Amino acid sequence: MNIEVNLPLLLLVSIISDIDLLIPGLEHRGPTHSLIILTLLFLPLFRVYGKKAAPYFVAIIQHSLIGDYVTGGVQLLWPLTTHIYGLAFEATSLAAVVLEWGFFLASLTIMLKMKDIQKLLQKHPSNLLLSVPVATVLLPTLASFPLSVPLELILPHLAYLTLFILSILLDVKYVLRKTQNACTCVGEHLLRLRVLTL
Repeated sequence: MNIEVNLPLLLLVSIISDIDLLIPGLEHRGPTHSLIILTLLFLPLFRVYGKKAAPYFVAIIQHSLIGDYVTGGVQLLWPLTTHIYGLAFEATSLAAVVLEWGFFLASLTIMLKMKDIQKLLQKHPSNLLLSVPVATVLLPTLASFPLSVPLELILPHLAYLTLFILSILLDVKYVLRKTQNACTCVGEHLLRLRVLTL
């Protein structure tokens, strides 16, 4: 399946289920992590975009099936049942740390092989979407919100954080340069008008 993917959007979609952390009264790893709800939400996207929606669907369900299933558990079949499915490893357990490192190394290998890191380090307006993943890496790593990150996982968090921030800064630099050029052009135009009116 040869599909062009917007990587910043894909990364945003992969964590969007955790929006429940910001909604008072909504249980974390409940409705927004349900495979039933996520599938229903993606049906219109599949209808409109066809197979182009597939990578984004995989990104959003992997959050529930891999990350949350392993560390704690998730209501995969909500609203049919509120049963929590998962391995329930503590985030600080050796098993969870080894799995996290495995997923990190696998994703890093894939990103290198697919040249995704190079793509992220090129200017593109959607790179600003990485602000949300930056917050999701920064908050647990530096502020222990909504959970604390084991010391053994700081390095993968910092690697993602560095990549995302560099990508955002490249876009911010591009936007600032473009704005500066536009201001210079406007200033020159106003100066010419002033000279003409004298």
